[in-house]
Amino acid sequence: MKKQPKLLSLIDKACFDYNLINNSDRILIGASGGKDSTLLVKYFAERSKRPDSNFSFKALFIKSDFSPDFPLQIKNVFDSLNVDFEQLDVNILERVKDNQKMSCYWCSTQRRTELLKYAVENGFNKIALGHHLDDVLETLIMNMTEKGELSTMIPSLVYQKYPVTIIRPLCYITEDKIISYAQEEGFDGFTCTCNYMENSFRKEARKKLEILTDSDPIKKERLFASLKNIQKEYLP
Repeated sequence: MKKQPKLLSLIDKACFDYNLINNSDRILIGASGGKDSTLLVKYFAERSKRPDSNFSFKALFIKSDFSPDFPLQIKNVFDSLNVDFEQLDVNILERVKDNQKMSCYWCSTQRRTELLKYAVENGFNKIALGHHLDDVLETLIMNMTEKGELSTMIPSLVYQKYPVTIIRPLCYITEDKIISYAQEEGFDGFTCTCNYMENSFRKEARKKLEILTDSDPIKKERLFASLKNIQKEYLP
């Protein structure tokens, strides 16, 4: 039996630690065409072949009116894995109000809304997103410095208003590991190039994270671990 790459084993560990995948789950994967969600799709495709697997999944691409087409290269990867894939066209610019400015946050919120709507209407109980460890820590930094709160993306988020749970199986994996894997597997060519990225705070948070951790993946893992090791008696 072929040994799993360590990266896929880390995804397995996250799924086990946070009980992300259960029997009879119907999982909708938010597919952007980028390396993170493509890795996620490949993981689910491989995992679904295991004898003890009893779940189903589908990849959904939310195409905005200003986003590029889904990469043919990635579509071919999905086809080779027999992945159920669908594209949903959504006009996001028309939703921006006169006194509002388009941003990455606004766009992602609208796409998340469409994922939720699709999941509820089509009987999916979970939505899998490709957020990795760096995304989690960048969000932590943004929320601390911009909102003054200690919070971030969590591996499993149960919605109160919807019968859907958000899962993030890549939460243990640093972006550099995903980049290396994508290069090896040949699906590293696509990134978001829309004109609204400059409005995001995430680039600045990314710089702060690299300074804080010296770009050391071990320090990033410790920073993540600190979120589960709260010493309340030493906090105000």
